[in-house]
Amino acid sequence: MSEIVTYETDGHVALITLNRPAARNAVNGDVAAGLEAAIDALEADNEVWVGILTANTEGQTRPVFCAGADLKEINAGNGAALGTKRGGFAGFAYRERRKPIIVAVDGLATAGGCELVLAADLVVATTRSSFGLAEVKRNLLAGAGGLFRLPRAIGKSAAMEAILTGDPIPAQRAYDLGLVNRLVEPGEAVPEARRLAAQIVTSAPLAVYASRAIVLASAYEDDDTLKKMTNKAFAEVTSAEDTKEGLMAFIEKRAPQWKGA
Repeated sequence: MSEIVTYETDGHVALITLNRPAARNAVNGDVAAGLEAAIDALEADNEVWVGILTANTEGQTRPVFCAGADLKEINAGNGAALGTKRGGFAGFAYRERRKPIIVAVDGLATAGGCELVLAADLVVATTRSSFGLAEVKRNLLAGAGGLFRLPRAIGKSAAMEAILTGDPIPAQRAYDLGLVNRLVEPGEAVPEARRLAAQIVTSAPLAVYASRAIVLASAYEDDDTLKKMTNKAFAEVTSAEDTKEGLMAFIEKRAPQWKGA
């Protein structure tokens, strides 16, 4: 990891921060490498069960979570560095992982920045946030998942309008359409994301990971495949030590002490 993407942990939660505010947190090679390293750290640490992805917007007149790809880098012929082999764009858009990530947005998430939001699992946003895929305004395509993830998140008609016009979706509209899980006042995105993460980590981590995988697969797999996935995951999760702990905690009327095993 690097100073351009910071990583810190607090109990079972990791906070990952894009730290390039002077460039509107646009993705260059350093951001891609740093974000991939942060996800590596999250996935490798058995004591961390949930991640929060946010961005430093200090000094910005109009806060920007992420402006997407750094077009100066693309123009200079460095476009390939904006992605990684495992994670795709920003080292994150197509990264396979087990653990859920909450994205905390306080400002504009546009183009590749919106695609980072769509690649996360849960979205907390402030009322001054907005979400857009502006690529058509530059004769580009949203190539990091936005063209199929946005319709899944908000429906075809609303997504088609946003994609073809390139105009951003205001936070309240995004919340009403189901893209945003929790809508809060400016400055409250990370605190609210921490509260949401605190709720998640009271659940058994193995069950959370397995449930997340099946929910994601439900967008494109048929029912028979999903049934097989569920049965396999059910057998694996219920054979773990944490299942006995969960049942005993219920019987003894106490909070469970999860081990993630």
